[in-house]
Amino acid sequence: MDRKSLEAINSLSEQTRVTDKELNEALMNKEEKKIEDEKQKWVQKMIRSAKHHHKICPYYDKKTGMCFLKLGSKCDRDGRFDVCPVFREFIEKKYDEYKSKGLPLPVNFADLVISPF
Repeated sequence: MDRKSLEAINSLSEQTRVTDKELNEALMNKEEKKIEDEKQKWVQKMIRSAKHHHKICPYYDKKTGMCFLKLGSKCDRDGRFDVCPVFREFIEKKYDEYKSKGLPLPVNFADLVISPF
């Protein structure tokens, strides 16, 4: 190899070197992403299970059109909960409660509803 190609290889390797700090940050981001993926999978599973058990949101009052999760305000989705941000947030909070207490996660929505938390 001639001198120019060696210099090019050295400059390229210097540009692609990863410091320990960068490597640790990348690994931490990957772990955080894994936790978020696990949470989102569980939330989706609970929403599918809720759809299986209920036609409309179990926290929706048909007579008044109120949402029990919003504590007395009107439901803007008329009881449809598959893409409802309030329902999703409720399930995400339940996930956080179970994880913080170190309890096993419920398998389906019915188990989530009858839990004492």
